Amino acid sequence: MSQFKFADNYQDLSQQDGVDAGFQFQFHCERCNDAWRTRYKPYRSGQASGWVSKAAGFFGGVLGGASSALDGLAQAGWNSARDEAFQEAVTDAKGHFHRCAKCFQYVCAPCTDKASGFCLNCAPDVEVQIAAARAQAESQGAMEAAVEEGLKRGRKRDVKRDVQLVCPGCNAETRGAKFCPECGHKMAVKSNCSGCSAEIAPGTRFCPECGKQQ
Repeated sequence: MSQFKFADNYQDLSQQDGVDAGFQFQFHCERCNDAWRTRYKPYRSGQASGWVSKAAGFFGGVLGGASSALDGLAQAGWNSARDEAFQEAVTDAKGHFHRCAKCFQYVCAPCTDKASGFCLNCAPDVEVQIAAARAQAESQGAMEAAVEEGLKRGRKRDVKRDVQLVCPGCNAETRGAKFCPECGHKMAVKSNCSGCSAEIAPGTRFCPECGKQQ
């Protein structure tokens, strides 16, 4: 028994019977998944059976016996014909794929480092790695700078002031606005006394803590 190659990176597109009966196989790179497809090879026995079946239907089943006989011949010869076609396909695929000397996966030419015989997963392109590392570091640096800028802005925000986040009139979200964006209801935003900084309710004319007029 011959050694079976390309065991897990191909798709059998062959069709056993019918007027389109034939053999075709599609192989894919195990790194980038790009596909290469063999030329279509007709299966004459299956095609003949398909044409006779069509003719039998056209003539009202007169050729039914011949059709059944050809079906039997086509089915009997399918396995050996398919194996032969697949071996030819594997031979052709060897010219399009390389087997990595390290991970033993079959990869296409663009995914192969010709100098080492490795795939680019096992022997990554140095220039690509440098560019990727630089881009990753640039993104990380930008995020760190954004965090610092956010901290600066956050320190300037008034975090002591209480705000109504939901309108008491229509229950809409206000996002801290002084007036409801949906119904115009005035929000009850608390403030602080200009004299003693005590918290006072909206509309208060004199501070209840120090008596200063607001």
